[in-house]
Amino acid sequence: MDPQPRARRRPRALRRAGLAVAAVAACTAATLMPTVWSAQAAGSAVTVLYKTSTGATADEAEPWFEVVNNTGGAIPYTQLTLRYYFTADANVSYTFACAWAVVGCSNITGAVYPMPSPTSSADHYLQIGFTTYAGSLAAGADSGDMQLRLYRSDWQNVNQADDYSFNAADTSYTVWNHVTAYQNGALVWGADPNGAAAGSGSPSASASSSSSPSASPTGSSNPPPAGVLFDDFNYTGSSDPNLAAHDWSVRTSAGGPGVTGATWSASAITFPPSTAAGGTHVMQLTASTDGTAANTIQAEIDTTRRKFLDGTYAARVHLTDAPVSGPNGDDVNETFYTISPLASCDDPNYSENDFEYLPNGGWGVNGPRMYTTTWYTYCDSPYSQDNSSTSVVASDAGWHTLVMTVHAGTVTYYIDGSQYWSTSGKYYPRENMTIDFNEWFINGYLNGSSTPRSWQEQVGWVYFAGGAALSPAQVSSNVAALQSAGTSFLDTVPNS
Repeated sequence: MDPQPRARRRPRALRRAGLAVAAVAACTAATLMPTVWSAQAAGSAVTVLYKTSTGATADEAEPWFEVVNNTGGAIPYTQLTLRYYFTADANVSYTFACAWAVVGCSNITGAVYPMPSPTSSADHYLQIGFTTYAGSLAAGADSGDMQLRLYRSDWQNVNQADDYSFNAADTSYTVWNHVTAYQNGALVWGADPNGAAAGSGSPSASASSSSSPSASPTGSSNPPPAGVLFDDFNYTGSSDPNLAAHDWSVRTSAGGPGVTGATWSASAITFPPSTAAGGTHVMQLTASTDGTAANTIQAEIDTTRRKFLDGTYAARVHLTDAPVSGPNGDDVNETFYTISPLASCDDPNYSENDFEYLPNGGWGVNGPRMYTTTWYTYCDSPYSQDNSSTSVVASDAGWHTLVMTVHAGTVTYYIDGSQYWSTSGKYYPRENMTIDFNEWFINGYLNGSSTPRSWQEQVGWVYFAGGAALSPAQVSSNVAALQSAGTSFLDTVPNS
């Protein structure tokens, strides 16, 4: 536990607004929706059409899809996810690939998840999402072909006979409600293997279907996972319009934490070219000082929307034990954290989870030291705090994968695949949070020198998967798949 009182971040509520792809091909055309599709899909925002060219036993599954927009307005592809349900044949992993797609294979993502409530016809599902660069599906248009593949990692044949979403009879595109579609996390098409269906009734299966749709009770459906966020920071600078479009906000407002009177500057966030973390750029946070508050600059970047809670958070971060220029000795804090606003002193809903690296220590303790802290609440004046924390004295200079899972009442922290700390009970987050990075100097602990010096923290990528506690190995695998597919940004997390 952390034995020292610690100066905290100030509430910032007013500042807040609220598997490898194998081939790439892109077209821009969108076809108008035939009247028959619209009639069959009355009341549904979208319709999913399915076909396959494989039999019940094949070297791979080939679910091909088209998505039809039944609404009067364009739908951003990032709002849509599809699920294809199947039974795993053995205790082996499955690999997703895209062979060809009108929207471009580089704009399609796929991942396999276990069913929370398995059935005899489905214990896993393939979830399909889209990147920002896929654009929007126009009103009354269809997406065109998405020619997808799913195969066993050991390259043995797949048995699709008992797969919920498979239908060998559909060799041409057919309306098929055994594939589900979600818009912003809400089920808008199809019926899942547990009987949850879009709307109050089950859409009819197509005439060519060889199996009947499952019974579809009225009522709400089981929600899908809360989406995925991935960003490997391929931006030109803090003023790049894509940065704001991707929901990032660079802090320029005054206030804590850090040196009283210091400046939070947009120029302190840059994106130099680098392949060190698997992408083409890294995000760089620079904190600099000459020992005076007037010439102290600190760096912070946050997601604008507060929409993250249950799930897995991860980042590839480069930490440093010395400034890149000037004398050492400042107590500096290099961070990756999640946070919600403090509505009032000792707010019982306040939520925060921290990785904080102090290369020279801080708050009266020595370093280098990594803190992991889960907060219940705090008060600025008079100062009080209630958290669960641990720290280890050791150098963490260099690149590290930091993972925290917030799931099933427990928060667990990992560094490079090894469990570091775990906490539960009242400290478990109680409300949605943002994802944040900052680098700042601990107030009152500068080294006394008037020589300018600069510290830097780099972030190669950030990743969030909602609704599940992924292992660090799963995180690394998912990130590698996204990067190998050329995906620099993906956000399918519903907005709160």
